[in-house]
Amino acid sequence: MDRQQEFVLRTLEERDIRFVRLWFTDVLGYLKSVAVAPAELEGAFADGIGFDGSAIEGFARVYEADMIAKPDPSTFQLLPWRGESPGVGRMFCDILLPDGTPSYADPRWVLKRALGRASDLGFTFYTHPEIEFFLLREKPLPGEKPQPIDTGGYFDHTPHSIAHDFRRVSIQMLESMGLSVEYSHHEDGPGQQEIDLRYADALTTADNIMSFRLVMKEVAIEQGVYATFMPKPFTDFPGSGMHSHVSLFEGDRNAFYEPGAELQLSKIGRAFIAGLLRHAAEITAVCNQWVNSYKRLWGAAERTAGAGGEAPAYICWGHNNRSALVRVPMYKPHKGNATRVEFRSIDAACNPYLAYALILAAGLKGIEDDYELPPPADDDVWALTSSERRAMGIKPLPHDLGEAIGVMQDSELVADTLGEHVFDFFLRNKREEWNEYRRQVTEYELDRYLPIL
Repeated sequence: MDRQQEFVLRTLEERDIRFVRLWFTDVLGYLKSVAVAPAELEGAFADGIGFDGSAIEGFARVYEADMIAKPDPSTFQLLPWRGESPGVGRMFCDILLPDGTPSYADPRWVLKRALGRASDLGFTFYTHPEIEFFLLREKPLPGEKPQPIDTGGYFDHTPHSIAHDFRRVSIQMLESMGLSVEYSHHEDGPGQQEIDLRYADALTTADNIMSFRLVMKEVAIEQGVYATFMPKPFTDFPGSGMHSHVSLFEGDRNAFYEPGAELQLSKIGRAFIAGLLRHAAEITAVCNQWVNSYKRLWGAAERTAGAGGEAPAYICWGHNNRSALVRVPMYKPHKGNATRVEFRSIDAACNPYLAYALILAAGLKGIEDDYELPPPADDDVWALTSSERRAMGIKPLPHDLGEAIGVMQDSELVADTLGEHVFDFFLRNKREEWNEYRRQVTEYELDRYLPIL
């Protein structure tokens, strides 16, 4: 037994922990959980916990259903909302096949495999997410419209409001679980919040995002409100994204940083951006996996320039240009290790393991094949005409989930990164979602056409 396992077992005894929840994520990004008693944990460390993989979305077919959840002791934390006594802990799991090999269906393994490819090239991949979500007065019943908890806007300070107390309590809970927070504030939309997690390696970040989403839901329940990560719950307000700052390190050195270069951006950093741009459309179905995701991406672009949020809809990059898909943030000359790239299309409701695996794979492809970075976009891309964008070589992201699926299905990069099983299941599931959406008669159609036709 290693030291981390010994630490977990000792903590269980010292803190009177009665249950440990073992967490993992299905292909679509839903959190799964099984509770075990502390007495069973030593065996779980050695052999894992068996479960029926065919009952989990996208994991296995009935005739190959046996799977094993093996807890990762490095992810152990106490769950702060369960009370001090008796306590409840949690660990993330790696999913294994009966012979002990990693499961081809485990999103955590997909990311680990991508990180292994980066490590073979000498890189560690770090990510820093800015997570947006809405607080609603209550969970809407079918047919009801969502009601935000306030009418605040960007950076508004709303004394005595639920939102102010919510962020304070949430951050305390996150930090008690070891999830460091950099910033929190009210976002553009009524009831919309943003909490930014401190940068970490991509696997830790993905685990933290799954914990974050559950903590937000739990705190909302305690305060009598409802938290949603739906990309675009309101027609006339901005949607919720998860702008992610990413960087590659070689040991302690930021591989994106080159003193004296334009924007202090190294050749590696420029090639990484070029990879993101060239493969952006291919990875969109995973980074924006819901029908509703495209209401967020295109809600701003198809209205007055810049109205409705800062979601990117066109494939370009820029320096401090918030209409660009990829942004190189403003830098401080004395902080070279802070040089980074911001990928702005990603949803707060995506599967973070799969999304970060593909962002990394696209960037590494640019480095390995020495992609050339096109000129940056200095203008507000939303304000340009279609002809101007074409002249600049700026292409659009997919307009809807159906188009995104069509691009993804022909992508060797996505197929190689996700693996055959996850790739095939994801496409099949999203085709079903798209077809079901297209057959629906919407409220818009009824309101517009019933009175006149």
